[in-house]
Amino acid sequence: MRRNTFLIIILLFVSTIAFSQKKNLNIVYIGDSITQGAQLADPGTEAPPATATAWLRKQKGIGKVGFSNQGVSGFTTVDFLPSTNSAFPRADRAASALNTKDATLLFFIMLGTNDSAITGPNGSPVSPAKYHDNLKTIIDRLLQHFPDSKFVIQKPIWYSPNTYNGSMYLQEGLSRLQSYFPQIDQLANEYKSVNPGHIFTTDAKAFDYFSKHYSTDLIPEQGHEGIFYLHPNNKGDVMLGQFWGEAIYKIIIKN
Repeated sequence: MRRNTFLIIILLFVSTIAFSQKKNLNIVYIGDSITQGAQLADPGTEAPPATATAWLRKQKGIGKVGFSNQGVSGFTTVDFLPSTNSAFPRADRAASALNTKDATLLFFIMLGTNDSAITGPNGSPVSPAKYHDNLKTIIDRLLQHFPDSKFVIQKPIWYSPNTYNGSMYLQEGLSRLQSYFPQIDQLANEYKSVNPGHIFTTDAKAFDYFSKHYSTDLIPEQGHEGIFYLHPNNKGDVMLGQFWGEAIYKIIIKN
């Protein structure tokens, strides 16, 4: 009887410790119209930052999760460079507001769709080398301001090779988009030696998923080259949020 009582006490103690060690997160999501949820009726609850955060809040080992959606429709890595004084100051202020002692500050970045365009968005087309350098410049400045923060760089998702709205993407853009993937991996590897434990990247599962499920998960839009697929619908945003949430969870729990 005493032994059983002792075991129950130990289990309660361990459970209490585990509960108290839940990791709180504050996330600043940086991106373009896909992150912003520009095509949605209620981006505040339907955009990927909201669905990713909702998914994370349900996971074991995760405590409170706050977030700020800093996605801006049409923006590129060029627009987020500190020197342009465009999107960076707002993202920086959002991070300052979320930078608390009881939570890990995390930047989740998915940029590149607009960089890959043939014409239209600011700075496009952005070469793979320049894309790498732009991301590094953005991250380096944020690390100066928030040295304990972590970063997850998400590989951009697929769009149809006939995508041509106000900006021209087409197959050339889609190919350029995929040429950014090795640059993202290279950048993360570079930080492993100079700033280990802070910069992480994801795989291309989300890209592959939308390339196969575009008819059910992306919005059909009329363009100059017919119906194209670029932005997730509600179902797609739930799926994209889960991809993001899983990536964040894996990194935060292990680090």
